[in-house]
Amino acid sequence: METLVKELISLTSRNNGLAPVDLEKFWAENEIACKDPFSKDAPVMACGIVMEGECVFSELGVPVDFWKYETDQEFRLSLNKAYNDKAEKIVGKRLLNENFIAPDEKYPAVKMLNDFFEAERLWESGSWWLKESAHSPEELEALLDRVEERNINSRKFMLPENWVEEKQRLIARGIKPPKYSSQRGPVTFATSVFGIENLIFLIMDKPELAARFRDLILKTMISIRTVLDEESGYTPENSPKGFSFYDDNCMMLNAEMYEFFAYPIVKTIFEKYAPDSTDWRYQHSDSAMGHHLPLLSKLNFTQVNFGPTLTVNEIHSFMPKTRVQGQLHPFTFMRDEKKNILLELLRDFEQAKERRGVVFATAGSVSNGSKLETLRLIMAGIQKYCRY
Repeated sequence: METLVKELISLTSRNNGLAPVDLEKFWAENEIACKDPFSKDAPVMACGIVMEGECVFSELGVPVDFWKYETDQEFRLSLNKAYNDKAEKIVGKRLLNENFIAPDEKYPAVKMLNDFFEAERLWESGSWWLKESAHSPEELEALLDRVEERNINSRKFMLPENWVEEKQRLIARGIKPPKYSSQRGPVTFATSVFGIENLIFLIMDKPELAARFRDLILKTMISIRTVLDEESGYTPENSPKGFSFYDDNCMMLNAEMYEFFAYPIVKTIFEKYAPDSTDWRYQHSDSAMGHHLPLLSKLNFTQVNFGPTLTVNEIHSFMPKTRVQGQLHPFTFMRDEKKNILLELLRDFEQAKERRGVVFATAGSVSNGSKLETLRLIMAGIQKYCRY
């Protein structure tokens, strides 16, 4: 492996820092590989690295302003266009969204799970967070009483006063209401509402109240999905299938606590909204997930994105039919550690060769500082060394 790594790094340095890759061929082969990473027709290991919008700042050399990027659409799209102009030259593809959404093309905001549980959405440290809404078992019990009341008429609570008029106007323009097909995972959501330590002690000391908390999260998720499906004209039979969870904090529970609190929620949602083997079932938990693999293996995930402490072999030993999105360490990618990036690429390909089923990507989110030239190096490594 060391010899192959040195060879590609040398070729890259002699080409003004651009790794040698046939861009048109890469994207054509990658489309086939991503469609079904397990397929014998996949010519190469799939690449699924998604460059996040926050990468525009370091790539373009402009001051970081995540808040303005989040809230000012014209600012965001101007940076995205400049970034895409550069991406097209370096990796052969425009990677970020450039579609402008006019204010009159948006539905009025509806209340979601955090609103039912009074967890205020706050912008802090360059990202959105939920503010805790209960700090003791007594406060939680009172909160759950209020959530129960809101569930009696979820539609009235969720939909704003101008919903009917706006819905009629937008549907006439061919714009359907928003779907509910992803959610901050059960543990991450519960710890956002009640705190990490509080949730752990609650499960240990007051399991009946913890069970009520769990069941009400599930009940409310189903309420939200039901309302939004009905507003889009779907029935339970023709509602779009598939669901995704984002649950970084689930690593904080041991296996028994997870089975008690989170597993029933994920299992029920998948059974209800992703019942068939072809339906999308996804979880992102970019943390140390080894202690949850035995239980999670029962959920028949389509694809998972777990933290870099796990290997492809470890995940596939429990989930042989699940696509592994990983296992490149995000910091290795962000720091442009060329040697380590290629070693991790070759490691994952070596573990993927027999079973396949790997979508090579960061084992976690892509951060500002991650470069297009680094992505091109990975593309070259896949094209040159990761052929089935």
